[in-house]
Formats: sequence, C-alpha cells, structure tokens
Amino acid sequence: MPILKSHSIVLRRFDFRETSLIVRFLTREFGKISGILKGIRKDPRKFASTVEPFSHNEIVFYKSRNSSLHLVSQCDAGENFLSLRNNLGRIGVASFMMELVDAVMPDEDKNEEVYNLVLTALSELNNNANHDKIMTIFKIKLLTLSGFRPHLDSCIACNNESLGLTKFSLRMGGMLCQRCVDRDRTSRNIFRGTVATILYIEKNDFKNNLNLGFSMEIKRELDLILNSFIRFHLEKELNSLKVLRKIEFMPLKAAGVPAVPLAGGVKGGI
Repeated sequence: MPILKSHSIVLRRFDFRETSLIVRFLTREFGKISGILKGIRKDPRKFASTVEPFSHNEIVFYKSRNSSLHLVSQCDAGENFLSLRNNLGRIGVASFMMELVDAVMPDEDKNEEVYNLVLTALSELNNNANHDKIMTIFKIKLLTLSGFRPHLDSCIACNNESLGLTKFSLRMGGMLCQRCVDRDRTSRNIFRGTVATILYIEKNDFKNNLNLGFSMEIKRELDLILNSFIRFHLEKELNSLKVLRKIEFMPLKAAGVPAVPLAGGVKGGI
C-alpha cells in the first residue's frame, strides 16, 4: 500500500468497534476519502489530533488497493476553529456545510477549489458573526463548483435568453422562459433580485460577497430556492438543516415570536 500525505478537513466521523474511528475527510490532494484510525478512542495520545468534526488536520495514510477505506497512521492537528465552537448557531452552520459537502462530492475526486472554499468558509465562520450570510454564500459557491448549480442564465428547456425568464423549476433545475413555462406546472415565481444575487455571488470571491446586502424578502427566497433545490436533487433533507432550523427557532420561541422556516417561501416574481 502506498503511503500518502495530505491536508484535510473532517466531514464526519463514526465509532468503529470499541477503540477506533472511521473518518470521512475532504483532502486537498485526493478529494473526499474515508480512513480508519485504529485505537484512537482507547489511546487518544496515539494521534496528535482529536479529529473533531470540521477541524483542519494533516494526515498520513496507507491507500488501500482493494477498498475505499484507507488506514490513517498519523493525524496532526492544524486549525480547530475554536471560536465558532463557542456558538450554537455557528456550529449548526459548520455541520450543515460538512454534510452538504459529503452529500454532493464524489469519493476520491480531487477538487482543490471546493477544498479551498470549505477552508475559507470555516475561517470566516470562526471570525465573523454573520453566520447566516456565510451559509448562503457557501451554498451558492458549492453548488457552482460541484456541478449542481441552478441554471439561471437562460431557459433550461430551450437555452433562449431573449423571451423573458419567468419562473424557476426545481424539477428541471433552472429558469423557464415564457414559451417553455408549461413544461413544469409546479414551477414558481422568483424575484429578479434573487436571481441577480445568486449570479453575483457565483462570480465574486467569498470576502467580497460578505459585503453584499440583500433585503429580508430576498434572503427568505434565497433560503427557499436553495434549500428546496438541494433537497429535490439529493432526494432528502439534510439532518443538519433540521437541527439548524431548531437552533434558529430557539430565541424566537423563548420570546413568544412566531417562527418563519428557513425554507419558508415569500410571494413574488420577476
């Protein structure tokens, strides 16, 4: 088995038998991989990292020729993002980001842009109080880089740009023009500002996007479109999004204020 070394981010981890862990890493050099850390639960000192979810580590592993599970022999701690771990909302967003990456990225398919996006998002989440905006930017960026991007530039059915894009189709994954809108009777209206916001975030870097402002109506529609799009194409709702929704509702519930769902819709159109 060849010995390999890589920078990595912990996406998920599972107990294995009585003493070991199986960890899903997003690595810079090899994409998403699964590794087993033998004996780490019995003797944590065996490794220089506690392998916490969404921590940044440097790993050494033996690549298996016959299995997708590789043997991790060394794991050195890098950045543990301690500040974000002191805030329940930020923990929820970080957990969502890790679960979404795990869901959309194929195994052992190197994508350095996605790796850098995840590292940037975690760094910003660690230092920036606006975790809700970071989550929105991350969703748009990841969908673009992973090939799951909603088709917003032209009609997804006929590729026409001149007939007016009227509605968004979750089933088809993009905008429909006036001529093709009947192809999906479930398509819905969408604000022009929502489309413009998504296109702007796609084209600009993460830090610049943090300075972008949008109205509450646009924010709610972004949540609706992006969360519904992700759920439709993954054919499930991510568990971390359910948890995050409960976290977001906690202050409202304590204050007796009616809660608006993260994926709740607003009426309107372009």
